[in-house]
Amino acid sequence: MSYGYMGKILKIDLTTGKHETEDTISGDRAKYLGGKGLATRILYDMTKPGLDPYDPAMPLIFSTGPVTGTGVPQSNRFVVTTRSPLTGAIANSTSGGDLATKFKKAGYDILIVTGRAKHPVLIEIREDKVEIKAAKGLWGKGTIETQDGLPKDCGHAVIGPAGENKVRFACIVSGHRVAGRTGIGAVMGSKNLKAVSATGNKKVEIMNESDLREFHKFMVKFLKDHPMTGDILPRLGTANLVQITAGRNIIPTRNFQTGHDEKTLELSGEEMAAHHLERQSGCLACPIRCGREVKYEGKVIKGPEFETIGLMGNNLGVFSLPAVFNLSHLCDDLGVDSISCGNSIGFAAELNQRGLWKNGVEFGDTGRIVALMREIAHREGIGDDIADGTKRMAEKHGGKEFAINAKGLELPAYDPRGCWGQGLEYATTPRGGCHINGSTMYLEATGPVTINPHSIKAKPPLVVMQQNTAAAISSSIFCQFTAYAMIPKQAFSMDPNGALYKAITTALLNSGAVLKMAVKGHMPLQVLWFEKYLSMIFGRKVTMGDFNEYGARAFQMEKLYNCREGFSRKDDTLPERMLRESTFKDVSTSGVPLDEMLDDYYAIRGYDENGVITQKELDRLGIRA
Repeated sequence: MSYGYMGKILKIDLTTGKHETEDTISGDRAKYLGGKGLATRILYDMTKPGLDPYDPAMPLIFSTGPVTGTGVPQSNRFVVTTRSPLTGAIANSTSGGDLATKFKKAGYDILIVTGRAKHPVLIEIREDKVEIKAAKGLWGKGTIETQDGLPKDCGHAVIGPAGENKVRFACIVSGHRVAGRTGIGAVMGSKNLKAVSATGNKKVEIMNESDLREFHKFMVKFLKDHPMTGDILPRLGTANLVQITAGRNIIPTRNFQTGHDEKTLELSGEEMAAHHLERQSGCLACPIRCGREVKYEGKVIKGPEFETIGLMGNNLGVFSLPAVFNLSHLCDDLGVDSISCGNSIGFAAELNQRGLWKNGVEFGDTGRIVALMREIAHREGIGDDIADGTKRMAEKHGGKEFAINAKGLELPAYDPRGCWGQGLEYATTPRGGCHINGSTMYLEATGPVTINPHSIKAKPPLVVMQQNTAAAISSSIFCQFTAYAMIPKQAFSMDPNGALYKAITTALLNSGAVLKMAVKGHMPLQVLWFEKYLSMIFGRKVTMGDFNEYGARAFQMEKLYNCREGFSRKDDTLPERMLRESTFKDVSTSGVPLDEMLDDYYAIRGYDENGVITQKELDRLGIRA
């Protein structure tokens, strides 16, 4: 028995209407754990180089991990993997919501969808009963109305009008949660697939179930006692970062022209909690409850996450929380990624500001932005251009130097000019401008203990370590927010001017050699809860070194996919605004010194000077090319 797995992959061909199953862990697949690691392995094996994201043969892969469905805190998650229509690189995005556990309890670990239906359809999975049903009555509807029209006993993953119209940053929505990035919703729409629904009552087998239940109690108490997961996130949600990023001068403002505005604090988590919060919400099997439900025009709706506040609010010159509530609600209902959408509208506004494209979009014009959201989702008027993202807009209208993306994926709400390690992370992460594949900024600017954000010392190995850990978390699949508790709670009460704080940050900044050994060496200890949970589920010891290796293999599998598709050093970069313009008067360099970090990063990663993964590194991790 494969503990932690249901043992079956469900494969559905929408062209033929047929489905079949195959073993989850066969051949070398066990090396990839699950989630995005295993999904990337499958995508690589199923596709030929150069396959267009909208080709019917392109797989759309929904994957769970070995902790999904076990009741482990923050484990009710799934990953969607394919090739990005926005970037041409690997695409994956993770979501909570109501699908993951119900899909796994239907008896499957992974769903692979290929082909294209002749008419709009939905997939309904009830254990061994798999049906492809007509979705004509749902096509054209928003994600909220779509989910309301689906069976109440199922979990769902749906697209809105943006996915139907192949907006290149369209997302997939599950309950109130979103698999937002890389345009996976557009690939789903290209297949005429409106929704995936699933339910079941099968049990996920755990080897040491009694030990896991006891450890579960400990971890729930641990998370509730931790300052971040037990206080800050439940009380303020991810919007707690608004004040911090503004204070650090790294929240995107008017298309990243500056790092804060005097009105930024009007969008803070404190402001939301004091005047607008109705109640907290959270995912299944999560004790943190970081979600917000807010009052807006007499209704209670989902409140915005920090990234949405940063990109759809501050970055667009919109400094009214109720206005951001509406924009966030529209993003989810229309089915667009708020990060890429906020960047793309902001870029259009600056193009207009500079006279490069007279489109009528202006910063702070909330009414026009609301109307523009619908134009983007339906590809009408200037919305048709904006729906293609900043990279393609720059190719058509100019302004490449301030089109804020990496590999075509728009940057999140942390300006790398105030956290250089995060800049290196943006440039080197396979899917592009992404903060989930590492979150180095937490150790540079937004966490309780931060090292010099304007130093390159230790940053390359630190980024590698962060990326590996994040990839292992996304392969298991845990929520990334669990990692916040890796910082000891004592750090939250330290005096930043005290001797101990300074000693710790100095040591971290000089830990490059140790970090390099750690990311390549095998650590035989069990330090974190991630490897302990996996050990109890599998019935064999999983060490911190094993966990790091799972992450490294998943990350390098993504890199291998990108290399096969022609990506190299030329793509591991940032826009000129990030490299040449400073928002800090007291920093000698003008922007992120990326080239000074890149060679060291490549050496640690096992890439050649062109940023291509070497056979030696593939052999080290046992990756089959």
